[in-house]
Amino acid sequence: MAATDDFSSSDSRAGTVHGGVIPGLPAYAAFRTVQPDPASIPVVLAAPHAGRCYPADLLAALRVPRHVLLRLEDRLIDCVADAVARETGAPIIIAQAPRAMIDLNRALDDIDWDMLVDGPRLALSRGVGALGHPGSGHRARSGLGLVPRRLPGAGELWKMRLAYGDLVQRIESIHQPYHTALAGLVEAVRRQWGAALLIDLHSMPPLAGHGRPAPKCVIGDRFGTACDGELIASLFTCLAGAGLPLAHNRPYAGGFVLDRHARRSTGVHAVQIEICRSVYLDAGLVEPGPGFDAVVAMLVAMVRQLADDVAALGRDRLRWRSAAE
Repeated sequence: MAATDDFSSSDSRAGTVHGGVIPGLPAYAAFRTVQPDPASIPVVLAAPHAGRCYPADLLAALRVPRHVLLRLEDRLIDCVADAVARETGAPIIIAQAPRAMIDLNRALDDIDWDMLVDGPRLALSRGVGALGHPGSGHRARSGLGLVPRRLPGAGELWKMRLAYGDLVQRIESIHQPYHTALAGLVEAVRRQWGAALLIDLHSMPPLAGHGRPAPKCVIGDRFGTACDGELIASLFTCLAGAGLPLAHNRPYAGGFVLDRHARRSTGVHAVQIEICRSVYLDAGLVEPGPGFDAVVAMLVAMVRQLADDVAALGRDRLRWRSAAE
């Protein structure tokens, strides 16, 4: 049986599709997409850390109280994304599988093999394939790899090691279908408009200001490699107008989603946006707060402006392609 809460979003827009499966919850899709055809704007919204459908066996394996998992969630960011998508018509993909099960913003080789039962030897004997070679990625070493292992102040999350077969099942039923669907969503928009912008939407815990106003929003573009600079400038202008203290690439520059899907050379741009949870949630950072509607309005205005900017980039690309032909 699923362990969820009362904020699970449902979307009745035309073009809603459910994909993947959550192991232990066969009736629950790992993610959902809404893909209007044709897309009314060249912007795609994604929320890879929005999932909060927890299988009973996952919760039973916890060493820590369940509320600790809230720190892994981008709490209710799906509700924000859904509201923005409804106002703007943007295609959208929302994870429903929890990050505690598998992190969709991590590469398949970013694994802490020590948390697996007989992981490295079994992987080598079977051929690791898409998982890469045994050896931890840099995120895995911090405890936040493909499968989160520990959190600062909470320690180890799980009572026992994870079976290698269970990891493969999570990859095949959640991670791979999600990124296949996201790639298809972005490519469909790019073909239609000549260019596309993927906005990978996240939330973050409150940051320290270190003597100056703490950032309430962090824009990540992989230090300029994932997104056109003029789009980033336009994005900063939109968000600065809302009065939020902003930061660029620090401490969050973007992760696997941007590395996997941004292709500036083909007209696909991607940006990660981290919004402080205190801005749109209540004081306990659990339920919608008084700033929720204002954050939605801010993002709606931003998406509409960026849609115009991306459409202009697409028109330029289509003209160049026609001239070359």
